[in-house]
Amino acid sequence: MRKFYIELIIIVITIILCVLLVWNYSGIPHQLSEIPEVEATPPVINYLYGVPVDSFLIGGGTVRPNQVMAGLLNYLGVSVADINVAMKKSDSIFDVRKFKAGNKYITFSSTDSVPVLQYFVYEKDAVNYLVFGFRDSIAVWNGIKQIDTLQNTFAGSIQTSLWNTFSDNGSNPIMANELSEIYAWTIDFFGLQQGDSLRVVYDEYFVDSVSIGIGKIHGAWFRHMSRDFWAIPFIQDSVMSYFDEQGLSLRKAFLKAPLRFSRISSRFSNSRMHPILKIRRPHHGIDYSAPINTPVYSIGDGVIVQTGYSRGSGNMIKIKHNSIYSTAYLHLRKFANGIKQGVYVKQGDVIGYVGSTGLSTGPHLDFRFYKNGSPVDPLKVEAPPVDPVKKANLESFDLQKILVMEKVNGF
Repeated sequence: MRKFYIELIIIVITIILCVLLVWNYSGIPHQLSEIPEVEATPPVINYLYGVPVDSFLIGGGTVRPNQVMAGLLNYLGVSVADINVAMKKSDSIFDVRKFKAGNKYITFSSTDSVPVLQYFVYEKDAVNYLVFGFRDSIAVWNGIKQIDTLQNTFAGSIQTSLWNTFSDNGSNPIMANELSEIYAWTIDFFGLQQGDSLRVVYDEYFVDSVSIGIGKIHGAWFRHMSRDFWAIPFIQDSVMSYFDEQGLSLRKAFLKAPLRFSRISSRFSNSRMHPILKIRRPHHGIDYSAPINTPVYSIGDGVIVQTGYSRGSGNMIKIKHNSIYSTAYLHLRKFANGIKQGVYVKQGDVIGYVGSTGLSTGPHLDFRFYKNGSPVDPLKVEAPPVDPVKKANLESFDLQKILVMEKVNGF
């Protein structure tokens, strides 16, 4: 009997273990159903010019002098037949005659034991590029790199020149050109003094972390000859212009100077020793020393009333701006295209190029200003501004002014 009971206990224990095992097994699907599915992370694909770089061997270089696109493609292994097809397909989007020496090109080749060119990219400039695809079929398209806009600020003081002020402080010196455009009617940049100071807030464009240019000027302040000059952008009649803190336009009837970034070598005088004739005589103009072929700009709208050559003045242009004012530009190397008597020019138009014609010891522009037919010192002419902010827009302008001044003064 004892043996019987032992066997019975073993059977019961076995049955219980089986029941537990079955119960646990039946619960597994329920437990698994509560575990969320984990989605597979897609592989990260890196692109360059819209092409997946991980799939190809990357190469490239720069276009050599006198190198043509067809010759370069052939050197890279593209057949003459495929080159002809590619050139025809590119006709409508790129002039192959503009294939420039020094520009960058990039190649994408297969990873085979003998690499075969799959894509060819030519950088037209810092932003735009051209792509040739040589895979299943030949395709050609234009592309544009991503342009990043960064709002920058700058504060500094003049030591030598406006250009050097930016360059010496690690900022884009092109800002000097932009500010000279804004203040061209207000500040004589040939008369900047050591210690003049400025603050400006502006947008700068970057491609591949390299600066490619200056965008909008959000506001500027310039202290020159103990005077403050504000530049506040404001849109009026759908046109964005710059105004001072009083709402007066920074644009004037006349530019302050007919050249950019030069120096005054001789001023207005009623008695100056002539460098060639060696006699004292009036010099009723301003001499701007500048390199040969420096562009010369009309300081205001007007009609050209005289062009020609004289022994003393060399190549000369005279412009009548209105019934009161006229200007003259002497010793030019040559006139700009289309410049002749009777032609109407606008403020800022290029009318000629610096030279040394006539009685001249070196390349410079002799600039003369006349009021009612009599010569006056160009540096002392106070030109009237163009239209100020309209009364109906003053409230909006005042709000814009507050925001701009806070932004410029806030760094």
